[in-house]
Amino acid sequence: MTDAELHAAAQVSKAWPFEEARKLLKRFPDGKPGGEPVLFETGYGPSGLPHIGTFQEVLRTTLVRRAYDVLSGGAPTRLVAFSDDMDGLRKVPDNIPNQGLLTAYLGHPLSRIPDPFNKYESFAHHNNAMLREFLDRFGFDYEFVSASDRYNSGGFDDALRGVLRNFGAIMDVMLPTLREERRKTYSPVLPVSPKTHQVLQVPVEVVDAEAGIVRFEDHGEMVESCILGGNAKLQWKVDWAMRWVALGVDYEMCGKDLTDSVRESGKIARVLGGRAPEGLIYELFLDEKGEKISKSKGNGLTIDQWLTYGSEESLGLYLFREPKSAKQLHVGVIPRAVDEYWQFREKLASQPIEQQLGNPAWHLLRTNGYHGGAGDRLPVTYGLLLNLVGVLGRHATRDQVWSYLANYVEDATPEAHPEVEVLVEAALAYNRDFIAPTLHRRKPDANEALALTALDEELAATSDDATGEELQNIVYEIGKDPHYGFEQLRDWFKCLYETLLGSSQGPRMGSFIALYGIANTRKLIAEALA
Repeated sequence: MTDAELHAAAQVSKAWPFEEARKLLKRFPDGKPGGEPVLFETGYGPSGLPHIGTFQEVLRTTLVRRAYDVLSGGAPTRLVAFSDDMDGLRKVPDNIPNQGLLTAYLGHPLSRIPDPFNKYESFAHHNNAMLREFLDRFGFDYEFVSASDRYNSGGFDDALRGVLRNFGAIMDVMLPTLREERRKTYSPVLPVSPKTHQVLQVPVEVVDAEAGIVRFEDHGEMVESCILGGNAKLQWKVDWAMRWVALGVDYEMCGKDLTDSVRESGKIARVLGGRAPEGLIYELFLDEKGEKISKSKGNGLTIDQWLTYGSEESLGLYLFREPKSAKQLHVGVIPRAVDEYWQFREKLASQPIEQQLGNPAWHLLRTNGYHGGAGDRLPVTYGLLLNLVGVLGRHATRDQVWSYLANYVEDATPEAHPEVEVLVEAALAYNRDFIAPTLHRRKPDANEALALTALDEELAATSDDATGEELQNIVYEIGKDPHYGFEQLRDWFKCLYETLLGSSQGPRMGSFIALYGIANTRKLIAEALA
């Protein structure tokens, strides 16, 4: 495939990263003026612990960035991960230690609140570090920027003067969107109280825009104060617009809950002499109950939880797919995501270029530069590993699993198959925490017992080196035999899953028998018949 063929296919690809990247190509048909890099931004509010909803913006934005690389022929780009850590703490998150410590700091900027984990100089620094650690683990190419650094260093001072100069026009944008009661107290500027150090939600009067001087009431006393140098932050929608203009942001996506913010912040950006970036509005993740995931509630999956029970690649696949559709995010979706990722990756090498660009694995393999991998396949599926570990029980060990893999996989060692090693550890954890407590093997009925006996006899006469396909054919033939009374093959397979594995669903039995071993499978049958 030549660069020209890739470029031509990308121009018409319906994969969402290319559709998004074409917006930027339309915005800058000749590249950004002055040869400046196109700036992608992701935003992060560090009021709670980072969760997958936070991380997915960086991944999805990176995928658009990589698509733009292809479409633009390698035009320069930058990605900024921005933390809004000057925000005042509105409530204490439910899922952190030392909650009483934070209660005393309600209303204070997140970057000026002690770290309840006692590791960093502030709560914001702790949560920022957690986000950066994971982004670094994934190898993302990004620049971290925090609001507190920009405000405190004076990096936003010119933009703040612009807000004060255009104070009336910004109020004209915002006031019609507010309820009457809120209009009385609304201000685009939130000064930090010199007395209590809290971020104040009070009306503000501009005294001197160029000097940054405003007048406001601070706990019963009218004061004049300079908002520059970290002595204020902006109200959310104004802050977002100011940031777009001050940093020169060209692309930023956000969740559906910020649809109104995109509209109003876009108007304010124009008031400030800039324009809103291009972007995608994506649907929000839901928890297992169908409720919105919240950082403060902690009802979503953490990044570490996904990686305990799945793989990095499977997380990437889950986040890639259908960003405009709402999806439930809980541990139950992980096993399928793991196996589907490897199915996509295996198909990649044999697909024509048009289909490759629609394959999630094509995009995910290029997140941090392409290093090969198209066409790779695993010798065993995650689903099959989960069934094996389920039979071995909640106290199964890594070494046990690898000893069984030797029945099925050539050169069965963690060193030879590092991707399988990740899944072995994940399967052990998933089985221990979610599968083992639910497994219950039922007693077979009379016809099922006859079929199981027949299977045992067939296996007794079968060579230990029979392939999974040969073993599958044996299972099929018994299920199709009218003598055993199964109306459909699936009734036979359901019998095998429920009586041998203790589950209502299961793997291809031929593959499972090859992995678990004929002798061990016969022991399972004997236990079921007993």
